Amino acid sequence: MDGVKRTFYAGGVGYEWLTEALARLRDIESQEVTQVLSARRRLPLAAESAGVHFLTISGRTVDGRPLVVAVRLLGGHRQQIIGAREMTPDELVRFKAWEADAS
Repeated sequence: MDGVKRTFYAGGVGYEWLTEALARLRDIESQEVTQVLSARRRLPLAAESAGVHFLTISGRTVDGRPLVVAVRLLGGHRQQIIGAREMTPDELVRFKAWEADAS
């Protein structure tokens, strides 16, 4: 698997790190990304950029840090992590509203 750093499983889904995505992480630890993907409460949304379709998964780390993780669907129960970042202020407002509604 060229370009894949490592694989882990959460909730029956296999996640693979794209090597470049892992190298581009800034001020976010890889374990924080896995915490968001493993969180009980997370918000997946379909997204597209430059003709590429992917999912953004918004959630919180164990310490409560709100992050957005981008994953590409590989088929079956496999997804590839292609990026992660902090939520923008507007995203955080929408996410908090979703959390309140989902309670």
